[in-house]
Amino acid sequence: MLLGIMGAMPEEMDKIIREIINKQIVERGSRIYYQGELFGQEVVAVFSRWGKVAAATTATNLILEFNVDRIVFTGVAGAISPELNVGDVVIGQRLYQHDMDARPLMRRFEIPLTGKTSYEIPLQNIETMSQAVHNFLKNDKEFRKILTEQQISNPKMLIGDIASGDLFISSTVMKQALIKNLPSVVCAEMEGGAVAQVCDDYGVPIIVVRIISDSADEEAHISAIGFVNQHAADYSLSILKEYIGLIK
Repeated sequence: MLLGIMGAMPEEMDKIIREIINKQIVERGSRIYYQGELFGQEVVAVFSRWGKVAAATTATNLILEFNVDRIVFTGVAGAISPELNVGDVVIGQRLYQHDMDARPLMRRFEIPLTGKTSYEIPLQNIETMSQAVHNFLKNDKEFRKILTEQQISNPKMLIGDIASGDLFISSTVMKQALIKNLPSVVCAEMEGGAVAQVCDDYGVPIIVVRIISDSADEEAHISAIGFVNQHAADYSLSILKEYIGLIK
């Protein structure tokens, strides 16, 4: 099996890429793909860049050129649910594109010609990643100690719906509008829904795992940058290590 690993920011991907051994580097479409072994698993890892279009083109190339068997998208997100705090982990259950609106031609959020307003992740995929995140939160005591020193205590995991769109949710007004329109959504980001659409088109399994970096409010840009620089890569790498141990 060949696992595709995507993240939208270099800070989220750099440590993952450094851990890959027997690397082969391929450049396509302004992206650099790193193929090799990560914790004994054959992988292709890539920094996709921000936004739905960038993520979709990257995912398409992973599928068509590298023939990956599944894709994991990892990185940060803003909390929409009041249950979530910085440092918590969300596993996507359904992926919405909150900026898709072709009314009155079709329902709001419906992806044209699909009849779908969201992409649902198979339960088995969710359960595997849930176990990986659980193992990470339970066993990585050294990292938990570092988090506690940074005032991130008792991080938890939540399985829930994720909203993707080419908008950085960074105000209470934007956040409340998202809650009103998509009340089941627990966090927001800018890529997962697009990658899920590509994977659905090609029949490739996907799992989206997000770490909460901010509260999607007026302080979001400050919190997100600080969290990404300090912790995002360690979260992603540690979760992937546990995940790969379960799928090998």
